[in-house]
Amino acid sequence: MTTPPAFVFDPRRFLKNGAGGHGSHLGMSYHAHGPDWAEMAMPYDPRLIGDPESGVIASGPILSMMDMVTSMSVWLKLNGFRAHATLDLRVDYLRPATPGKTVIGHGECYRVTRSIAFVRGQAHDGDPDDPLAHVAGTFMAPEGYF
Repeated sequence: MTTPPAFVFDPRRFLKNGAGGHGSHLGMSYHAHGPDWAEMAMPYDPRLIGDPESGVIASGPILSMMDMVTSMSVWLKLNGFRAHATLDLRVDYLRPATPGKTVIGHGECYRVTRSIAFVRGQAHDGDPDDPLAHVAGTFMAPEGYF
């Protein structure tokens, strides 16, 4: 018998006052969601620039957003919150973000086992067909997902 979730996961409510902690500092916010996917937005901010000459957002804030949005996709697939940790998150950067543009992170949970959730996603700055990065990863729930 599985234990029911403590509450139904609502990403809008979760991100109501920004993403909390470092996510709020980075300017992350809710963008959209579905039954097994979530999207977050991170507006361009000069504080996030990695290379002052190029004006490009550093890779760290993008990685942080992708970790959070893929994590939320797991909770959406489960329809409830479960404490878990990022076990692995591979990021393939395809190109730099365009200076001045908002970065959108899309994360999807495509499979959940007893203790592992499998995720994938991409980041783009306006055109999903021209992504900045692809991610693939796993989360682990020490208490189990089911």
